Amino acid sequence: MFCAATGFAGTPKVGTGRFEPERLVPVEGARRIKVHFNADRSEQLPWKFTPQQKFVSVLPGETSLAFYTAKNTSSKDIIGIATYNVTPDRVECFCFEEQRLLAGEEVDMPLLFFIDKDMLEDPACRNVEDVVLSYTFFRARRNQKGQLEPDAEEDAIQTSLGFGQYEHAPKPEVRETETKAS
Repeated sequence: MFCAATGFAGTPKVGTGRFEPERLVPVEGARRIKVHFNADRSEQLPWKFTPQQKFVSVLPGETSLAFYTAKNTSSKDIIGIATYNVTPDRVECFCFEEQRLLAGEEVDMPLLFFIDKDMLEDPACRNVEDVVLSYTFFRARRNQKGQLEPDAEEDAIQTSLGFGQYEHAPKPEVRETETKAS
């Protein structure tokens, strides 16, 4: 349901989900950081996507678990993929992988996260009291087997990704079977 990714200056790095145990010990006496949760989705993705909590307060080094809820409101199975944005950009982050929701399906999506205790030593993070984790779900271009989604019209995908209004937006792919039939 989730993949470990660390964000340093806005550059995500995918991790294994395993961490050095000594890094995951809360720093007693440190100030708590308030982590706010935000959820958005592309207008082209017929899902409801919401955080189950507005915020949690954690100590640096402390692991915490939060939940988002996603519901496919359409009559078709759809794969969505999320991008994230974290503010400030020098804190730890975890992101969701592609998620397939069956028609009408609703799922809870756990998010395991922590604020790295190295943040306490970083001068750029000295006054950080709040962190915002914001996720936006889009319709995935390809299914889990790497094939184009049969229910995802190319125009809808391009619009979902923010390219729909551009004259030079990527054009739909022509499949070999379509070319041979012509």
